[in-house]
Order: sequence, then C-alpha cells, then structure tokens
Amino acid sequence: MSAPQTTLHEHFVLPARILHWLMALLILVMLYVGVGMVSTVSVRYPALLAWHRPIGIAILILALIRLAIRITHRPPPLPADLPGIQAAAAKGSHYALYALMIAMPLIGWAMQSAGGYPVIMWKGFDLPPILPHDIVVYGQLRRLHGLLGYAFFLLILGHLGAALVHAWIRRDGVFQSMSGGSHP
Repeated sequence: MSAPQTTLHEHFVLPARILHWLMALLILVMLYVGVGMVSTVSVRYPALLAWHRPIGIAILILALIRLAIRITHRPPPLPADLPGIQAAAAKGSHYALYALMIAMPLIGWAMQSAGGYPVIMWKGFDLPPILPHDIVVYGQLRRLHGLLGYAFFLLILGHLGAALVHAWIRRDGVFQSMSGGSHP
C-alpha cells in the first residue's frame, strides 16, 4: 500500500501543541482516577477525589485557553484526499472533545455543589458552589458525569486510533502537525 500523495506542511501553533499533550496526560490521569473512584469504596476514595477535583478544574481552565487559541489560530487543513465522511468525523469528534473537556469539569463541579460537598482545590481554598444543595439534582448529575466519562473514554480511543492511522498508514502529516515532527 503506498502513502497518499497529499501531505500537510503545517503545524498547529506551539501553544496549541503544548496544551494538547499536557491535557492528554491530565485527561488520561483523570479517567484513571475516575475509574478508581467508581470501582472502590475503600479508604482510597477520599485521596482519589482530592486529586480528581483540582485536575478537573485545571482541565477546564486549560480547555478554555486551548479553545481561545483554536479560535484565533486556524488549524492546519486536513488532507485534500481525505474522504468526506472522515473529514466530517474528524471535525465532529473535535467539537465533541472540546465540549466534553469543558462540560465534564462543569458537571462535576455542579454535581458536588448539588450534593452539598465543597470543591476543595487545595487546603484552605474551596470553589464556591454553582448550584444549590439538591440531592435529586446531585443524583442526576452524578449519573450524567459517569455516562459522559465513558463516552469521553470511547471518543479518546477513537481519536487515538485516527491519529495512529494518520501516522502509520496514511502518513499524510496529520499526526506530525500536532506532534511537531517532520512530515514524510
């Protein structure tokens, strides 16, 4: 199988690339911690929650910064020979990734607020509640947060799979545009 003829010769701007990889690491840690939280009722739960909340808020802040960069700095174009359905899937999945990077921390914060739990960032600094205490809303948001967490995980797997297809099979420069590497 030969590599496609179309290759990209542009990169995402450096701040976007740095934020992408930093957030990828933080999101993987978050998913791991989140799975640990829902799979245990042991003494580890409070320690996991103590990590989960501030990392979630950090992801929210970084996602907003990253979105501003994305709006102000046009990303490299997709290869011209990329089938339309794949181009649409790429764009749609990126919208979904941004939506979840912003929604998940906000839903978690709202859930904690509705549950009457403080969102402790570090000792001596709590975020203000964004919803009034309501145990029914807490239960609904907890379920939503969990379901979206699974959806986020599946979306990330798809994103990773697509990145590897571009890097190893198509060799069209899409992966290198985010990794900063040289194009084939």
